[in-house]
Amino acid sequence: MDEPFEGKSPCRPCASGCIRGFGMMTSRQTLDLLRSYESRNVTFTEADGSWPIVWERARGVYVWDAEGKEYLDLTAAFGVAAAGHANPRVVRAGQTQMARLLHAMGDVHPHALKARLARELSRITFERWREESRVQSPKSKVNGRRAAAGTGKTIFCNSGFEAVEAALKTAMLATGKPGVIAFEGAYHGLGYGALNVTQRAHFRAPFRGQLREFGHFVPFPKVGQAWQKGNRAGARTFLSAARRKDLRAKGAFGAGERTVVAADKNVRAPALVGHSSLDAGELGECSLAEAKAVDAVESQIRRLLLRERIGAILVEPIQVRGGVNIPPPAFLPMLRRLCDEHKALLILDEIYTGFGRTGRWFACEHSGTVPDLICLGKALTGGFPLSACVGRADVMDAAWPPSSGEAIHTSTFLGHPVGCAMALAQIREIGARKLVQRSAELGGFLLSALPSMLSQPSPLCWVSRGVGLLAGVEVRLADGSPATAAVLRIVKALLRRGFILLPEGQYSNVIGFTPPLTISEEQLRAAVIALGAELHRYRVK
Repeated sequence: MDEPFEGKSPCRPCASGCIRGFGMMTSRQTLDLLRSYESRNVTFTEADGSWPIVWERARGVYVWDAEGKEYLDLTAAFGVAAAGHANPRVVRAGQTQMARLLHAMGDVHPHALKARLARELSRITFERWREESRVQSPKSKVNGRRAAAGTGKTIFCNSGFEAVEAALKTAMLATGKPGVIAFEGAYHGLGYGALNVTQRAHFRAPFRGQLREFGHFVPFPKVGQAWQKGNRAGARTFLSAARRKDLRAKGAFGAGERTVVAADKNVRAPALVGHSSLDAGELGECSLAEAKAVDAVESQIRRLLLRERIGAILVEPIQVRGGVNIPPPAFLPMLRRLCDEHKALLILDEIYTGFGRTGRWFACEHSGTVPDLICLGKALTGGFPLSACVGRADVMDAAWPPSSGEAIHTSTFLGHPVGCAMALAQIREIGARKLVQRSAELGGFLLSALPSMLSQPSPLCWVSRGVGLLAGVEVRLADGSPATAAVLRIVKALLRRGFILLPEGQYSNVIGFTPPLTISEEQLRAAVIALGAELHRYRVK
């Protein structure tokens, strides 16, 4: 391998992706270097070379590996590339800013773009929510102070978990209460603060001895997943025709399978649109099991609010890494109501679901729920490490004192100028290209295509669900257990066919779809057809 030339000016990548001064490497060479010099817990590699691929370059909805093979990216690189990989306007904004001011002094000597981005984040969140009549502003008081006129204030961070930890600190300072209610299946990041509210034992168990453990976990109610517990009554699932016939023959479907009731007659919340396994007439309703689940969660939360000193409820509007788990439409309004009653803050983690992913700017808008704090990241910049905790102005002012010259929460790269430039360009691009509306429209196509194109006989059973261009296909074996091995094999087979997808959920048995919002209907159709082919090719060993 060639060594980099020192003292040379940087140059543009050539067509193959090679930067002059650095020799091209094959995928195997790259992975060999990582095995030798990167912590072995980071990058998983299959001995047979089937996983992973080594990305060389990306553009739009496509990725090319080190050998030049083209892939259709159905992940948007963890949801980051909402406006497409290497969006020209976003890249140009970053390049221009790098040439002008590569780095500033976070909390000491600021730069103009940080101020502009803080104003823009206020505009697209709290100010826009105030102006839209369908969204009700919270009526809560924080330390006796009534909600401000509807502006937001921001703490800039680098990665998503830092935005969550800024929100946790804000809640502690604003309410004086350390406890936080979080949810089973939650993923809020892996820093020590965020680990206290991230439920999965895989991430928490090795470090539990050092955690403060101020988080209290309650179940996350899920639309259409009663079948997970072997209760097919009330479940809304898609099964292949052969599996449905087989289950009917065995009497596996309970009476009242399609019984639905209003989720909460006291809450008029718009429905989450696009659950592919639901009939159109059922949108806005939930099964009896789902309504009971919301009531049960509310009861558990009320007991915790009375027993513990709870300063905040932290929740993802949709659990993405948890398995694309979608709550009933009454869930977020219920949390808002409880926070108002008990003077706690509602923190929404929209790091994955924000910026058009679900067919709205932010997923909380489907139920008309306004948080006190919202955590943003991933698609915020389209590829630069920048995140943000945006809070109601009065909450932020109640929590954080004026700076005395030494901020009590800051970092070296706070509000990085390149990240701010790219974020402003990304937000403009999402708006100008109407990508939020596009997500809603294409999401409708995807969520109708999944069941219709996955309807051939198979030894597996599955349910598809989603909102906008956020969807998941949960796969299980005939006995109802998670089809983890099957999903991993299918995802690898799809990679060989040129489609990048990822497994989600605690058992890695949910095939997630989070493509760039610029993807076309034809490209989605090709991916769904390929997935269907692999599902039906699979044979239980």
